[in-house]
Amino acid sequence: MKITLLLHNAYAVGAPLRAALALAAALADRHDVEVVSMLRHREVPRCAVDPRLRLVPLVDTRVGSDDMAHPLFGEPALDFPTADRRHHQYSRLVDLRAAEFLRGTDADVLIGTRPGINAYLARFGPRRALRIAQEAPRHDAHEDLLRAELADSYRALDALVTTAEAAAHWRTRRPLPGVRVLAVPAVVPPPADPPGTPATGTRPDTAAGSAPASAPGAAADTAAADTAPRTIVAAGRLAPDERFDLLVEAFSAVCAKHPDWRLRIHGEGPERARLRSLIDGLGLADRAELAGPRSPDGAEFAGASIAASASDAEASGPALVEAMLRGVPVVGTGRPPGPTELLQGGGGGVLVPCDDGRALAVALLDLVEDPERRRALGAAALESARRHGPGPAAARYQVLFEELRTTRRARAVRRALGGIGLRLRTGPRGNERA
Repeated sequence: MKITLLLHNAYAVGAPLRAALALAAALADRHDVEVVSMLRHREVPRCAVDPRLRLVPLVDTRVGSDDMAHPLFGEPALDFPTADRRHHQYSRLVDLRAAEFLRGTDADVLIGTRPGINAYLARFGPRRALRIAQEAPRHDAHEDLLRAELADSYRALDALVTTAEAAAHWRTRRPLPGVRVLAVPAVVPPPADPPGTPATGTRPDTAAGSAPASAPGAAADTAAADTAPRTIVAAGRLAPDERFDLLVEAFSAVCAKHPDWRLRIHGEGPERARLRSLIDGLGLADRAELAGPRSPDGAEFAGASIAASASDAEASGPALVEAMLRGVPVVGTGRPPGPTELLQGGGGGVLVPCDDGRALAVALLDLVEDPERRRALGAAALESARRHGPGPAAARYQVLFEELRTTRRARAVRRALGGIGLRLRTGPRGNERA
């Protein structure tokens, strides 16, 4: 079969993108797979793309490109849902290119990977193809307007693939008659560096006295390294809903008892200055580091002792999964998606309530003071993450494809038999036979 994955920007970076590309590569073991990128902002992708995949960009946003000079590039999108938070990045040109591609594609299976793209798929995707939407966040994480827009669009699809909690929301709160709703854990791509790999270094912070860049990881957390600094690592956009302020405050409680521990936060965003001020105000300038941009493959977690998140949003989830793949135990918020399903299914860390700084500090201290538990949770984290690799996920999708095709054939047979029955019951002019 020919399978097409529709992505927002395959030239960008981030754990969700790496997961989509890993799924595409796993599907390429059995199928002809192409990746369609709505946008392209650079010459080559930052994430590795399997050479078996065809990468097809639709709109080139690089400075000086012909698309940038197109008159429709400056007009706002009309077909892309206005309530999707990426709407400002879409234009009428993207609308038209997406519609043109979908109407002309010969793919057997089309998979959308974000709400707005799924709306494109539902509206313009050919009915002969299997049209499948991926949904990462919880159903109630969407704004009311977006939920309404999606419910109207999604009824035209064949299937919706999402996390367990989101699947339950769709089934109970906004049922989609005739649409298969399937829960599949988020794909976890394998790391480029093996578990236990020492950290390769970080970008220096602007503040004096930043902590050392490397530290032993949980998988290499042995008695021989007891004198080395231990490191808690976090990653994500420096934005209010990631609650790095809460993490810094919780870390201050760790430092009060264990001044040899360090905190390293990777990411950029509008909260950087406020976090720098908070770190300095708590006297943590030599222990807490704002380490600059995240790596494209989660390498910042190599060598970490603990991975942590205090996020109110789902954005930190993929980052913690990157840590679990490296055998690093995690402390995270108990709000799905994130690592919740992984931890509940196989362990690998500690879940704490959102907005509870005391619980976060207690969880961190418990792991800081118990190296044996860190090692055990790190091993469990690695095994749990491996069960959610691209291979098992591709196998789940393969089963879905076969089930959907079987359902379609059964419906076609019923329609055909219904037509035969109608002709038998009526005469040549459509009148009932005597």
